Amino acid sequence: MTEEARFAFGKNWQSFLASLDEDRIDQAMISLRQLLGLETLEGKRFMDLGCGSGLFSLAAQRLGAEVISIDYDKFSVACSEELRKRFGSESQQWDIKEGSVLDSVLMQSLGTADIVYSWGVLHHTGAMSRAISMASEKTRQNGLFCLAIYNDQGGASRRWLRIKQIYNALPTWLRFVWVLMVAGTYECKFALARLARFRNPLPFRDWRAKRQDRGMSAWHDWVDWIGGLPFEVAKPEEIVVPLRQQGFVLDNLRTVGSGWGCNEYVFSRPPT
Repeated sequence: MTEEARFAFGKNWQSFLASLDEDRIDQAMISLRQLLGLETLEGKRFMDLGCGSGLFSLAAQRLGAEVISIDYDKFSVACSEELRKRFGSESQQWDIKEGSVLDSVLMQSLGTADIVYSWGVLHHTGAMSRAISMASEKTRQNGLFCLAIYNDQGGASRRWLRIKQIYNALPTWLRFVWVLMVAGTYECKFALARLARFRNPLPFRDWRAKRQDRGMSAWHDWVDWIGGLPFEVAKPEEIVVPLRQQGFVLDNLRTVGSGWGCNEYVFSRPPT
């Protein structure tokens, strides 16, 4: 995958940092505890593969973990370094490295972790199956492997791929307009659906829910979703079955049904 065909995830995250506050950090911590089923990460090593803004690396550190963050995008690395400087704890280890989960030399150098976390990342590598396999190998025995992967919607996913390809083919100054057009079309559909259910058609309630979901931003999620290349999708069984064959046990699963977005998986790795 060429750089021209790769979405600038890190630049989008740099924009997101302007809106980051303690409330968003608290929501990220709540989300992480709920996903993992753990109240604290004291004494655990947390490996964030594709750390993006660094928000969940920060959340893990605040929950007591020793953290190592990896991202392919130099701007995402810079975001994580900025968060570590602004909000991190000097008393707890938080290492940040630039690199790819597909780099076998880098991955070998990282060792293993009690929690390997990769939310909405491995489907952007251009080699999703290999990336999942390599990431899973970093999970210690009795550890957790947490990932979120785009749901396969069939034809709808193929249409979204085309939307993303158009975004990345446009000159930079037109990309904002494309996001407004696509997001605006869907937000209008959502508003009509809310109105049909006798709800307030304005999107503010849903946008607040997005903030409370993972501390994220509706606008930056739209930009990420419309522009994000590379782009691969998977049905739940395409994730679960290969990892079960590697000896992992599925502990938690949250799906989006037949809709768009990410299915979330938490696997444990029992002793062999």
